[in-house]
Amino acid sequence: MTRDRLTPTVPDAAQFDDAGAAVARLCELYDAATAFLTENFRAVLRDGRSDVSYRAFYPEIRLTTTSYAPIDSRLSFGHVPQPGTYATTVTRPDLFRHYLTQQIGLLMQNHRVPVTIRVSTTPMPVHFAVSGQATIPQEGAAEFHLRDIFDVPDLSTTHDAIVNGHGFVYPDGAAPLAPFTAQRVDYSLARLQHYTATDAEHFQNHVLFTNYQFYIEEFESFARLMLADPDSGYTAFVGPGNQVITDPDTPLPPPAKLPQMPTYHLKRAKGDGITLVNIGVGPSNAKTATDHIAVLRPHAWLMVGHCAGLRNSQRLGDFVLAHAYLREDHVLDDDLPVWVPIPALAEIQIALSDAVREVTQLDGFELKRIMRTGTVATIDNRNWELRDHSGPVQRLSQSRAVALDMESATIAANGFRFRVPYGTLLCVSDKPLHGELKLPGMASDFYRRQVARHLMIGIRAMEALREMPLERIHSRKLRSFEETAFL
Repeated sequence: MTRDRLTPTVPDAAQFDDAGAAVARLCELYDAATAFLTENFRAVLRDGRSDVSYRAFYPEIRLTTTSYAPIDSRLSFGHVPQPGTYATTVTRPDLFRHYLTQQIGLLMQNHRVPVTIRVSTTPMPVHFAVSGQATIPQEGAAEFHLRDIFDVPDLSTTHDAIVNGHGFVYPDGAAPLAPFTAQRVDYSLARLQHYTATDAEHFQNHVLFTNYQFYIEEFESFARLMLADPDSGYTAFVGPGNQVITDPDTPLPPPAKLPQMPTYHLKRAKGDGITLVNIGVGPSNAKTATDHIAVLRPHAWLMVGHCAGLRNSQRLGDFVLAHAYLREDHVLDDDLPVWVPIPALAEIQIALSDAVREVTQLDGFELKRIMRTGTVATIDNRNWELRDHSGPVQRLSQSRAVALDMESATIAANGFRFRVPYGTLLCVSDKPLHGELKLPGMASDFYRRQVARHLMIGIRAMEALREMPLERIHSRKLRSFEETAFL
């Protein structure tokens, strides 16, 4: 059966020399597409059949420049590398309004040409158009075949070819303006809701990752103190299930079902608050979380978790500031080869070091009593001690590693891959090579003493980074030869 195909009526392509107006047109095109698909999807669900198919397209930003004129190269973003045509498909312009306005404005300022806003040739899957408004039946559960009537997610447009440097171009030859295609962003927005049980609009620009629930409890206590202080600048606290409190004494209802990665947001104007994600244990979880949070283009993410201390001179509760990473997590080997160095970022390292000094009230030579800097090794086998560990121990010694965990190198490597500034401050919770294993009695006392202080260091570091200009944090260490103009 051949079906006629219907599409929404939308404005023609138009050029804009004002970033705000350009984003407004993106919103208009996106809203028209989602309204069209949602309305017709509900009609098909109601009627159980359709003699026509429906298709709508993502909006697109397009820029063409023919000039080699010098641009302001002080920023590592906001400009294209050479004359040509560049484009990106866009989703949720309402969610990314500030980001899009900033990035488009920089393009106009640097290249002195307008941008074209139009409908792209990339179909919008019905799953993403009706997200949160209707339930998509599984294949065979309805009286019609979904793919006969609507577009569904397409892996050919849901990929990391741009950030992985695989030379991606759009079908018409345009180079990418942004690090992710619209479908890739939509996919991650849906996954974030699934894993964290909070909507994407609650995520803040500064993200902390941890591997223990104890940190969540301390974060809630800190959040309530901030909500009680009218001068703190923090406005709301959000937990799983999108539970929002603005009063420090209001209970935070627990979710009916705890998500895989419980996530909490201490919100501030313009997204400048702090998000804390409990990713649990393991590099797979660390990769999953950062794969999806990356599309939100956070200003920085930090790991504040527990680790095994590898030096006899370390004590339980000491801190480790990662200056390098030994990657034996394997989950990113196909995306970022292990021979790629993951450099420490000066701005992040300074913010973390200063925060340790502030919270512990130690400085200079005295600070060495509780903090080491050096290589952190990340592995994918939590029980490596139960096998012949002569091989791993030799590699750890040769690398000069001072700590071992299962998440930090993954988070740092994905930060490098996605151009998100990253850092790691760990807390020694056991010393397996020296007979100090993490046992229940020791753990409870250790956690009670150290978690609050460790979390506060991460918060203070993020607050310091918040005050830095964006161009200082996004250094050229994260940019390759030919980068997308958008962060």
